[in-house]
Amino acid sequence: MELRNAGTVGAGVLATLCAITAFTAEAKDASYLGSVQVIRDGGGGPVVRGTAFLDRNRNSRLDIGETGVPGVMVSNGREVVRTDAAGTYALPAYDDMNVFITKPAGYAVPVSADMVPQFNYVHKTAGSPDLRFGGIAPTGPLPGAINFPLIKDPVGNRFECLVFGDTQSYTNREVSYVRDTVGTMLAERDNATTECLIFEGDVMGDDLSLFGRFKRIIARGQVPQYYVAGNHDLDFDAASDAHSFDTFRREWGPEYYSFDIGKVHFVVLDDVRYPCNGVDDHPFCAPNASPTYNAVIHDRQLTWLRNDLAHVPEDRLLVLNTHIPFVSYSDATTRKHQIDNLAALHALIGDRPALGLSGHTHTTEQILPGEHFAGWREATGTGPAPFHQIVTGAVSGSWWAGDLDDHGIPHATQRLGAPRGYYVLSFDGASYVDTYRAFGREPGEQVHAAFNTPRFRRWAEALFTFADGHPTPSDTIPPVTVSDLGDPNMVTVADLEGGTWLAVNVWNGSRDSRVTVSIDDGHPVEAARTQPGTGERARTGPEFADPWALAKQATQGRLTFRSTEGGDTTAGFTTWRGVSWQGAAGPFQPWMLTRRSNHLWRADLPRSLPVGVHTAEIVTTDRYGRTYSKTKSFEVVDPLPEMGWPWKTGSFE
Repeated sequence: MELRNAGTVGAGVLATLCAITAFTAEAKDASYLGSVQVIRDGGGGPVVRGTAFLDRNRNSRLDIGETGVPGVMVSNGREVVRTDAAGTYALPAYDDMNVFITKPAGYAVPVSADMVPQFNYVHKTAGSPDLRFGGIAPTGPLPGAINFPLIKDPVGNRFECLVFGDTQSYTNREVSYVRDTVGTMLAERDNATTECLIFEGDVMGDDLSLFGRFKRIIARGQVPQYYVAGNHDLDFDAASDAHSFDTFRREWGPEYYSFDIGKVHFVVLDDVRYPCNGVDDHPFCAPNASPTYNAVIHDRQLTWLRNDLAHVPEDRLLVLNTHIPFVSYSDATTRKHQIDNLAALHALIGDRPALGLSGHTHTTEQILPGEHFAGWREATGTGPAPFHQIVTGAVSGSWWAGDLDDHGIPHATQRLGAPRGYYVLSFDGASYVDTYRAFGREPGEQVHAAFNTPRFRRWAEALFTFADGHPTPSDTIPPVTVSDLGDPNMVTVADLEGGTWLAVNVWNGSRDSRVTVSIDDGHPVEAARTQPGTGERARTGPEFADPWALAKQATQGRLTFRSTEGGDTTAGFTTWRGVSWQGAAGPFQPWMLTRRSNHLWRADLPRSLPVGVHTAEIVTTDRYGRTYSKTKSFEVVDPLPEMGWPWKTGSFE
């Protein structure tokens, strides 16, 4: 964790942060390569058996003299048992099941060459139906034994994990963007105390053949990589939910599972039912509608989770990982994009300490206990959030759209205005600190700010009207582009009289964040969060928009790129399933524009601010007491000056 620019952290919080960051664990051993031991002889019965054992010679085989590890949780995806004193277990068998252990704290499981933890066996007697990406080959009869190798791993209670929202790579080009962002970051940073990488679903963009290349890139970090199943990691040609994640299971492992590190119990859940048609009672799931998904945690999984938690001490921190958010601000009124049966999950969690992590919406959202927005009760049957939740944004941002940044990557500014990035979670026992890190930015960079003036609001209204009324991309020249904003750091006297404020987007901001703005070293004025989170609907439109983000999203020069050599092949760019973006230099699609945000603050400028050059000092303090600052210079003018060359050609000759 970075603590630069954290100048005014309180003494108590600072001590906690320093304790979390002063890791003393040994450097991680990434050399334990191996697999689960599957013994075929003697199987075929109604019970699956085996041993969790200490693999002293690291050959992934239970050899004479190697001892069992007692107390290890083992599951068939429904029942959960602990290994006995000899390390053995027995569970009911099913024709289609995942047999897996919950990696115990203080131990490590072997990893594949791609750093994928090996803690499970996928059993599917008859295999998958005919699927485009192969699914699971028939496994045949139940093995005689499934043995789980372990080694001791003295991690301790202080460690960190990196969490990534939707990488959503549809093409090899987009996998290359992952290589040049996540892959480069992992290769450059010190990962000695990083115990896990968690990808919160939509790892792929429907083309599951890219999974192998993706894993090899991420493996450069030499950190175990864990996956959540997303609605773009599906076998879309599966006729039922029973087969919809078969290729995911083959490439990674279980759709839901758990593992322990220190005093943290990580739970990964599958909340994507596909197809939901004819199963869930929603119009979009109607039998005659196009095959689609719904956010549901199915009954078998809830049974497993109840059995899993029965073995977990109640003082352990639960870190719950889903793809589709439990609830969200960005999609608060939709059923499909929040967990349909969330009340059942809440009942299982109860009063346990918990943190929820998710992806899906391509937004960063902090939702603290007690916070709520209109639509949650209708969509999920629940009210205020009972535990802390983070929607972790997207590595792909707005689906790899937009012009290229200095690193040759689309800026893809996210829907609520934050830049593309990822989370660092630092744990100390059952306590944690979350930090958002934006790609290509310094660790202390946590905010951006821009002026919301009457001129901006007129510009934004024209932009929104065009985006809502025209297809994107379009050959129609838009009424405004980023160039029509003029100098964004120049405010007129008329702007001040008509109401002008500084809109501050705190990328990881929460209800407990504080934002102050001081002009010319004057008294700091506290900014107001534009969305209090007290049950109101989303506040949207030019007054609640993020001017900085919209300036990035309003104009895509890449749409106009064309060459005689490449023709249509290299014209513009593509996103999603080969959707071509070429035409006039227009905006993102209308639903991608930052018309609102739950991490945006407003600080009104004095109407009497004199003409001249001024400085705004922006300070934000997060829920952990860390402070970050940004200085912004701007001018007040009267009238707005001519910004181009005003003289006739040759007038000075």
